[in-house]
Amino acid sequence: MKIVLASASPRRKELLTQIGISFEIKVSDVEEKVTTSVPEEVVQELSRQKAEAVLESCEVSEDSEEILVIGADTIVACDGMILGKPADEADAMRMLKLLAGRSHEVYTGVTFAYKGARQEIYSFYEATKVHFAPMTDEEIQTYVSTKDPMDKAGSYGIQGFCARYITGIEGDYNNVVGLPVGRVYQELKRFGGNW
Repeated sequence: MKIVLASASPRRKELLTQIGISFEIKVSDVEEKVTTSVPEEVVQELSRQKAEAVLESCEVSEDSEEILVIGADTIVACDGMILGKPADEADAMRMLKLLAGRSHEVYTGVTFAYKGARQEIYSFYEATKVHFAPMTDEEIQTYVSTKDPMDKAGSYGIQGFCARYITGIEGDYNNVVGLPVGRVYQELKRFGGNW
């Protein structure tokens, strides 16, 4: 079975490689549309759009192998407010001020878009609670100046410089990085194959 990761995220690529999955990367250029404000529904909706768009762009003939596209989307939610990637440094600072000294949730939605003897779309999500230490304005500015927050939901990466402000998590660490690979591996079993 051919597996395609519908993401340009280096973190997702690294996580999937880490668990021994062979895959190709094909990035979706679909215009993302959100029809809900419920975090777990948002990430599943966006991951599905990415996976379906990439599956449509992959040609599968009757005699070719099966294909499974993995789409994923991660968001941060605090007080019911969804925090995506920051628009600019001021937006990153705003988000970090909101998160500092509090707890919030990180949601990752994953969709498997499968085409072979049958066609199937299967989505799920994982949620992890993250506890942040208080941060001074100077600490926030120092972190934002590293540019690390600029491509990350909620304006931070748990696996880098910002780890100094994470006091604990409840749930899957890899989910916060961007892909709950333990769950992904277990869910892949529904499609057969040797992983």
